Amino acid sequence: MINYITAGESHGPQLSGILTNIPAGLTLNIDNINAALAARQGGFGRGSRQQIEHDTVIITGGVRHGITLGSPISLTIKNRDHAHWSKIMDPLTSPTANNTLRKVTRPRPGHADLVGGMKYGHRDLRNVLERSSARETAMRVAIGQICKQLLAQLDIQLIGYVQQVGSISTNEDTTLTIQQLQQEIIKNDLRIPNQQLVNKIHDLIIATKKAGDTLGGVVRVVAENVPAGLGSYTNWDTKLDAQLAAAVMGVNAIKGVEIGDGFTAASHYGSEVMDEIDWEAETGWTRLSNHLGGFEGGMTNGMPIIVKAAMKPIPTLYKPLQSVDIQTKIKQKANVERSDTTAIVPASLVVESVVAIELAKAITATFDGSNLSRLQKAIADYRQELNNY
Repeated sequence: MINYITAGESHGPQLSGILTNIPAGLTLNIDNINAALAARQGGFGRGSRQQIEHDTVIITGGVRHGITLGSPISLTIKNRDHAHWSKIMDPLTSPTANNTLRKVTRPRPGHADLVGGMKYGHRDLRNVLERSSARETAMRVAIGQICKQLLAQLDIQLIGYVQQVGSISTNEDTTLTIQQLQQEIIKNDLRIPNQQLVNKIHDLIIATKKAGDTLGGVVRVVAENVPAGLGSYTNWDTKLDAQLAAAVMGVNAIKGVEIGDGFTAASHYGSEVMDEIDWEAETGWTRLSNHLGGFEGGMTNGMPIIVKAAMKPIPTLYKPLQSVDIQTKIKQKANVERSDTTAIVPASLVVESVVAIELAKAITATFDGSNLSRLQKAIADYRQELNNY
């Protein structure tokens, strides 16, 4: 089964990642990975650091001549901003007056600073914020895009986009296909499908920035042509929707996850929420609606998978809230770090990527994933078996 781990700090020399059990024989498109990394750095409302970093992935293992070998894939993304932080983030030099100039002792409300310092015993909270920073998600995007390319070879497509910024919902047509969504969201710098709301959302972000405040929002991921039966009802930890929810909640600043209609379903009658079953000789089993977001009993049911994630506003405020210095215990304003007004646009790419990872995990846990052509045949046979059920 596919698995991965990331390492590295926000202002350290680089981010590192190890991705295991990607099938051998997958031809990787590095340009597509780098395009996703560039898109993650874009979006209206981003801060000044994105003008410094120009993320590209370096693959140093597990790939030869652009084709995966089946062995662990090692990836690196350099932090260009490290040039300004090399003394402060030096992994070996002992602390001195010169390399602790950016010491953090005033934790930011809503961030990992204080609790992380308490848990690990750090007296310089930079030791916490450097790893808890959303900078780490750049590597998850790179890893997720490899998984997305694997899924594409299995005729599974997915896309993540912005559905809400602050209090403004895009109210898009949720019947749009992935291809239609892709055509719409590239027309603006918000990754929203409703072009008429671009200026209104721009104005909201500009006003919020002037106020020294931040914005959250909602992202939506759609995955199509996922075969039925991934996951299992037999134990709580084998339910794929639960695994997806956990992975999405693990993205920085995500505070809520919905599958399908999610919380909205709670206010409706069962007759309005359950997806009626249908069968056609040509297409096999299907549903007449998709309120449950492609899941029944913790298993995919063949309908499009719908995952929504609520992102809280970024906790770093340029008009900081009250905090308490951990050394003096004096009430002061929280520390200020360079930040964005909103990171909802990159969040849509990060959530898309972690959903891709979890789907690829489920597939390689269900079928022999050692070789791509063998995996393709196994899934094709399985799809035929389902149609004949």
